[in-house]
Amino acid sequence: MSETPSTSYSVNQPNSSESEQSLSTRHFNVTEPVVAKRICFYKSGDPQFNGIKMVINNRSYKTFDALLDSLSKRVPLPFGVRNISTPKGRHCITNLEDLEDGKSYICSHQRKMKPINLERASKKPLPWQISRPVSARRRAVQLARENEIGFGHRERKITTPKKMLVFKNGDVRLRRTIILGKKNTQTFEAFLDYMSELMQYPVVKLYTTDGRKVPNLQALILCSGAVVAAGREPFKPSNYDSLGYSRPAKLLGIANRVYPKANAKSESENSKKWKVSVLTSDVPSAETSSKVYITLYGDRSSSGPIFLDGEEGKLFQRGNEDIFTVHTGNIGNLYKIRIGHTNSGNSPAWHCEEVQLLNLFSGEQFSFPARRWLAWDQANGEISMELPVFHQGQPVLPVTVYEVHVTTGELWNAGTEADVYISIYGEKGDTGSRQLLRSQKPKKFLKGQTDIFSVEAVHLGHLYKIVIGHNGLGSGNGWYLDKIVIKDPITDLDYTFLCHRWLDNGQDDGNIARELTLTDWAAEKWKFQRGNTLQFYNKLTGGFICISPDSKVDALGDKKNKYGLFDVIVKRGNICIFSSHQIPHLALALVNGCATGKVGNATCCELRVHLQPNGSAILESARNPGHTVTFNLQGKVADETTGYAGLSREFVVHVKGVFHHGAIILLNTSLCQALSLRPDGSCSGTGQQQQESYWKVHKIGSGVCMFESVKNPKMYLKIKDGQCNGTGTGDEYCHFKIEKNLEAGSVSLESVRNKGIYVGLLPDGQTKPVINIGENNIFFYPQVIKFGREKPMGTSAAPNQEKKDFRESERQPVKAQKQISQTPSTFPPSKEMRNPQGGECPPPSADEWKVSVLTGNAGTQVNVTLWIYGDRGVFGPITLGKDNRKQLFLPRQEDEFQVKIKNIGNIYKIRIELDELPNEQSEWNLQSVTLQHLMSKKTLHFPANAWLSKNSDDRDFIFELPVVEAGKPIYPSMYCTVTYILVTCKLIVNAFEVQAVSLGKLQKVLLRCEANSKSQYWYCDKVIVREAENNSEYVFNCGRWLPFMSQGVIHSEINLYPQGKS
Repeated sequence: MSETPSTSYSVNQPNSSESEQSLSTRHFNVTEPVVAKRICFYKSGDPQFNGIKMVINNRSYKTFDALLDSLSKRVPLPFGVRNISTPKGRHCITNLEDLEDGKSYICSHQRKMKPINLERASKKPLPWQISRPVSARRRAVQLARENEIGFGHRERKITTPKKMLVFKNGDVRLRRTIILGKKNTQTFEAFLDYMSELMQYPVVKLYTTDGRKVPNLQALILCSGAVVAAGREPFKPSNYDSLGYSRPAKLLGIANRVYPKANAKSESENSKKWKVSVLTSDVPSAETSSKVYITLYGDRSSSGPIFLDGEEGKLFQRGNEDIFTVHTGNIGNLYKIRIGHTNSGNSPAWHCEEVQLLNLFSGEQFSFPARRWLAWDQANGEISMELPVFHQGQPVLPVTVYEVHVTTGELWNAGTEADVYISIYGEKGDTGSRQLLRSQKPKKFLKGQTDIFSVEAVHLGHLYKIVIGHNGLGSGNGWYLDKIVIKDPITDLDYTFLCHRWLDNGQDDGNIARELTLTDWAAEKWKFQRGNTLQFYNKLTGGFICISPDSKVDALGDKKNKYGLFDVIVKRGNICIFSSHQIPHLALALVNGCATGKVGNATCCELRVHLQPNGSAILESARNPGHTVTFNLQGKVADETTGYAGLSREFVVHVKGVFHHGAIILLNTSLCQALSLRPDGSCSGTGQQQQESYWKVHKIGSGVCMFESVKNPKMYLKIKDGQCNGTGTGDEYCHFKIEKNLEAGSVSLESVRNKGIYVGLLPDGQTKPVINIGENNIFFYPQVIKFGREKPMGTSAAPNQEKKDFRESERQPVKAQKQISQTPSTFPPSKEMRNPQGGECPPPSADEWKVSVLTGNAGTQVNVTLWIYGDRGVFGPITLGKDNRKQLFLPRQEDEFQVKIKNIGNIYKIRIELDELPNEQSEWNLQSVTLQHLMSKKTLHFPANAWLSKNSDDRDFIFELPVVEAGKPIYPSMYCTVTYILVTCKLIVNAFEVQAVSLGKLQKVLLRCEANSKSQYWYCDKVIVREAENNSEYVFNCGRWLPFMSQGVIHSEINLYPQGKS
């Protein structure tokens, strides 16, 4: 028995193995003194936890780990008790001998502990103060229940770091500065734990400085930059300060905007002191109980809101002058101030007479006459005002009243009763957070209603973004915001900020605040010029809008679909008619809210183009506002049965003919910057969108171009010897393959001479040859200044011209190689080669070859496509056919064709493929293919004796043949076993055999999955390629779903690289 038993302590029973050990050794300890220690253990960061009182001796616990295991069962911690430390956390206990009798210790599941008030925790709480400790399991259940009843929402990670000041509830002296980032904002609960560790006391709730509860991560966006951290106690009003100024975030969609190095400014400037004198007017009730703040704006930065603190109850009294000394950074030349209050206390209204500033560093003095009320129930209802600096009696910037037009959407329950706030950003600073209080309508933010508000501020110059949101309070606080238009009375300009999204915890992405960038119609207006031919690509369906001859419309067309081309007819402003290029009498129309094809002169064909911040466009009916061209996720026209979450109405606009021969274009890198040629021959992505950035297109072949500087003729963009500049002379180093990104409307320029090398941009804007690693520094956004010709001068579309164009296309071996990795349906239309028997043949030239195809016992009537591979490039695809196709590829018949091949070097293999079958047809028996050089009579033999079919699972429809010399192939034809390992709910392994001429050492695998719905998505774990001939194996890890979404874009294909070889 224990020496000093007590009802206040308990001896914890060890596990069975420890009990057996204690019994077996009991007779050794009968005469030995047993030292018992009375210890009390508390939970880290939880003062409500009563504590575990235990008696520790060498009989009950043989090891320190046994004590930890026992405590883990009694102290509710997420990962059990893993650390015991002294109350202040200075010393960590690692063995039983370190424990002292009668002492208290803190238990934690991590090395860093959260201290508690032991004096308070040791007192037994009253019954109504007892609360069950919230375990990790119970907290998860509570969150799940909240989500089920609609009050929860998905936590969103913060992508842009934000600086914030955290105060202890009721104690302004205890404050910490934190950075909100991805690591500490995984969930709201994790953020509270993080703050508990930082503040060294349990943080359960967050409040704004004026006492409003912060319910989630999204609500932090609307905070002024300071929050109050509290436990379970209610909010305690105090004189809370605010954080330093945070600069506006970068514009959305231009994450990789670059700037010249010369624009960088030093941050190491000395701080400055200002003397601030505030005069309160001598009028009845002029004094205020609110917290007053001031913000100073200079041409370099802003001071951020600075609260003017002092003895409570004696500041800002009627007729008094209050003097303060404030510290700011080097904000540059002062041009305006903002002064306001928090509208708190019993009498928040305030009448300010004047503000005076004295720069204690330079001695400059400034006077700002105010003489106005700052109160919600006075004048215009503003509780802050902006005052400009006066120079020689005139303000350096005028004060203007912006007219803010807020349009709520037409959806059911689109309105809100919450308080809405807005911040407007321009070249000359911002307005700060302003509540949209007084509308010209009797009730604000109703469905389909446009409310007009007035926001007074010192003129901001050109506006570029706004931040708008609500506080999430009140019943039905969710809000569907359509758009905001801000009218500037000084410049007479309208700024449009489109949203078309929910601001609701339970809708869309759960955000209740959004940053909206300016919808710059002028930046994209060139696409909608009269006579342009457009394509509308839908990122979610992966297809283009098409009008079929029966007037049906869908979003399932591919980029070669002739019914997916639309000619622009401009009506007025941003209202256009999009007439079918293939069926000119039909145009895209909206009838009863559904897209269809109608006669082009009908008013239902007039569509208003709304450009989105991400560069896409929404097509809205000009006759019936609110009706838009909308499709479901399957690409069909949406009807009333389609839920809002299943709609897709944003389209990426592509212009046909951007890279026609002779076109003058810009290669934009941002909204206001473009790729330009500098006088020294170097190139930069920071050029202005002017003549110095104009490039003339020289079309070399299909998808291959050169770019000549317009300002400096005969200087071409090139990649050579690890350099990318504009000193090219027009040789093959200046040839670039145009790769189009359908999802973003951008292009990348790949060097034809250096496969896999692209024109890229460094952070400072300099051009450099780079490889594609998935970053955005290789993407350019083309803009046509002057359209070119589809074909060079003096050419036509006659068969001879087709041959000429085909000869030109042989200079792009990289393009052909990339097409091989795709499905046949992705190939562009190829040129049909004429049978020499059908007409006179010109004298043979050095690049003319005769192709002979010998059919075996079974013929075919389908198109046959040929690729020819040389050690310097690839030529193809070549469609072997003639006018009367039924006479080709008959059983036991040899067909001859004539082609011109140039600059592909020594031929070593060919690839032959069947196109789509017109009906259920039998296989084709290919005996052999022969190539003969017409001038030298050199003959290359490709024996086959193979069967090709698209209707039989055991037949191939693509076959590769190596050159055979002296009865032996120069490269072996190998069979590879390709194994896909799929992991869903169980392990599935699929194996396939692929026949091809040996590729040597494998470098990558391209996987592609075309899916029209989520049920067709595919999860691939890895791909294993085994070559039986040399007993080698390549492993390509994948571990993701296909298609997949990256940066808001759906990708159907992915490049995999070998992880290991055996």
